[in-house]
Formats: sequence, C-alpha cells, structure tokens
Amino acid sequence: MTASRIIVPLDYPNAALADAFVARVTPGECALKVGKELFTAAGPAYVSRLVGKGFRIFLDLKYHDIPNTVAQACKAAADLGVWMLNVHASGGRAMMSAAHDALREANPRPLLIGVTVLTSLDDAALREVGIGDGAAAQADRLAALARACNLDGVVCSPWEATAIKAAHGARFLAVTPGIRLAEGANHDQVRIATPEAARRAGSDYLVIGRAITQAADPAAVLGQINATLGMLE
Repeated sequence: MTASRIIVPLDYPNAALADAFVARVTPGECALKVGKELFTAAGPAYVSRLVGKGFRIFLDLKYHDIPNTVAQACKAAADLGVWMLNVHASGGRAMMSAAHDALREANPRPLLIGVTVLTSLDDAALREVGIGDGAAAQADRLAALARACNLDGVVCSPWEATAIKAAHGARFLAVTPGIRLAEGANHDQVRIATPEAARRAGSDYLVIGRAITQAADPAAVLGQINATLGMLE
C-alpha cells in the first residue's frame, strides 16, 4: 500500500488538544507535522510519543542558524525518530551541507527538506526584504542550492512545484503547504492550490490543515482526499 501523501499539521497550543485530533486518525491515513507552537509547548518527548504510535512525523522547525548549531539540531531531531525535518534554504550552502552531513549516520535517516519561500509571501512582500525578482525565481534559486547540497527536496508552493520538479527530477521532493479544498478559505496563505491541482503540478506531499483538523469527521475528509489523489497515480 502506498503511504498517504497528506501531511496534517498539529497546530495546537498543547498536547491534550493535539491528542484529541490524533485519536481520530490513523498512521495509514496521513503523516503529522509538529511545528514551533506544539513543539515549544509539549517538547521532544511528545514527538517521540507520536513516533511510537506509528505516525510519520514531519518536524517543521525550519532551522536557520550557523552551520554547527543547525547540524546539532538535526542530529537531535533524528534521534527522536522523525521521518522528515527542514531547514531554511536561505541559510546558505555551508549550513545546508552541515545539516546533510549531520544525518549521514542516522538510522533511519530522516528526509531533509529545504524551505524556499513561505507561502504567506507574495512578490510585493519579497520586494520589501530585498528580493526583487519574485517568489518563483527565488524558489527556483533556493531549490537549486538545496539540490547542490544533497537535500532530499524543498518546501515550496504548488505554484513552483512544476518548474522545480522539471529542473531537478522526480526524486527531488516537493512538499507543498498552501493546499485548500475547493470550498475552503485562504486564511493567511496566498500561493495556494487544491489537492488535485497540487498533485498534477508535481507536489509529492501536501500539507493540509484546517480543512481536516476542523472537520466534523477528519477521517472521512482524509479518505476522500486520499481516494482522489489515488486516482491521479
């Protein structure tokens, strides 16, 4: 059976609320993403507990620091048994290479993904921080650097996935937040797509949040999306 391509973010302020959602889904239906809020509140022990339940865990802490600090953080994440972790590709070649090298002896080795351009940013927002040629160009540039540093793929919006996959091959993963169901609201993201459109664009893993976590029946929504994606394989 092919593993689900859906990653559900556990965007909760504490372990109790996260647990209430986790109890309603199974490891076969989705992977789970632990970000800064829940990790700060519940700590690494909670991540290990989710791993122990059989879930693939994407530790979404977006490390961005000097190379040695990021390398040690990646080692600590691997010790938790996570399936995937990420660093900001804008941290540069030395930082990403150090992160990659730090995971060489991890068993199993987690996937290492570089964050390109946050999906909350559009071209106007990027110009404010000195990036004048737009989100697509910046995502392409950082994806190329991540590939040169032997990362497994990048976090990008569905809008950039096609070009990134074409440039770097099918095995270079595209992990895409900004996924909304057709009837869903955009919330705080601007570069978005439906699950079907994202998959057709080349997205390998789709981060889908509120449409699942706020649903009356999360398992039913996951089943529908997984079935739709399965038809595209």
